[in-house]
Amino acid sequence: MDFALPESLSDYLDELDAFIEAEIKPLEQADDNIRFFDHRREDSRTDWDRGGLPNHEWEALLGEARRRADAAGHFRYPFPAEFGGRDGSNLAMAIIREHLASKGLGLHCDLQNEHAIVGNNIGLLLMLEYGTPEQQEEWVEGLAAGTRFFAFGITEPEHGSDATYMETTAVRDGDDWIINGEKTWNTGIHAAHRDIVFARTSGEPGDARGITAFLVDPQAPGFAVEEYLWTFNMPTDHAHISLRDVRVPNSAVFGAEGAGLQVVQHFFNENRIRQAASSLGAAQYCVDRAVEYANERAPFGKKLSTNQAIQFPLVDLHTRCAMIRALIRETAWKMDTYGNFAASAEVSMCNYQANRLCCDAADQAMQVFGGRGYSRHEPFEHIYRHHRRYRITEGADEIQMRRVAGYLFGFMSGKAPKGVRSS
Repeated sequence: MDFALPESLSDYLDELDAFIEAEIKPLEQADDNIRFFDHRREDSRTDWDRGGLPNHEWEALLGEARRRADAAGHFRYPFPAEFGGRDGSNLAMAIIREHLASKGLGLHCDLQNEHAIVGNNIGLLLMLEYGTPEQQEEWVEGLAAGTRFFAFGITEPEHGSDATYMETTAVRDGDDWIINGEKTWNTGIHAAHRDIVFARTSGEPGDARGITAFLVDPQAPGFAVEEYLWTFNMPTDHAHISLRDVRVPNSAVFGAEGAGLQVVQHFFNENRIRQAASSLGAAQYCVDRAVEYANERAPFGKKLSTNQAIQFPLVDLHTRCAMIRALIRETAWKMDTYGNFAASAEVSMCNYQANRLCCDAADQAMQVFGGRGYSRHEPFEHIYRHHRRYRITEGADEIQMRRVAGYLFGFMSGKAPKGVRSS
């Protein structure tokens, strides 16, 4: 096996770094945009008068960064060349996301909003995989440019990890479907042009088949945002929504009728490996900053770094970073080589281990920095609060371990996770 990065990818990382220095850093420093990244960040980003939503100035800044990245040919990197991308692989995206997150908090990559100058645009990837020609004609360009957005209506107030027990239903009425139910943690709905709503259309609770995905207009009659859920890390764009006799045409079905769970599984596998890479990058940033500080800070007449109580926890974290890096890259390579569902067990391993690692690394960096580490004058508390979310969303730690156990003990098929047709 060749563990060296392809020269083309190394060159691209250099190209990205040059773009960040030339375009993104100056934008970050312009006017008082730095308020979104320094100790004022949470308050500056949050519109407290609109239910805690991201404020317009913050989202406008992210939009301008996306526009510049798209103009420079970076935002669409993972997409097929025919849509303006560079045919980026899962392996390349894992390395890029680690690279961006390892730079720390900044306009180049702010995962609180899942923002990065190289787009992790799962909505577009799903559209290319599951959209009809008509849907692709309508949505691909806007999704690719980051000017149109999808939200994902999966989780329900009474059903999170047990997605096959969802109570939201859709029934046929002539050429239409009528949807009733509720969704929560419906992220990004305030800016979404469509909500991908998953509803049971046939079968019984617990059945993998019989769940269908629909592209639903959030402005449709009967679609309502009940509240935005305030979280550990503000601002919030996580909504609790209700659907009361929401009517959509049959053309709104996304993917095959009854096969919505495959869309979910595809979305999760694509995102979990990239999420793991981002957590790894953020963890390495925390370790590197703590090492740097320990070599500078000299209480009691000697550097902190001379104390084994400081050394050993950081050595352990640095070692875990190296081990998880190897697993993430091997897993992404397997996905590229053998198919998106070929390494489902490894994806779950990467995800829960990397997310735990990041929380541990941020916590240890806070400890090394002492009071300043606990303050908002360093980014560690922000990193901790965001990546702590990843240990719950898109499959909690325990669900990831349950998945690995299912593959390990033979209760699940690695090539065909629940709801996915094996080829």
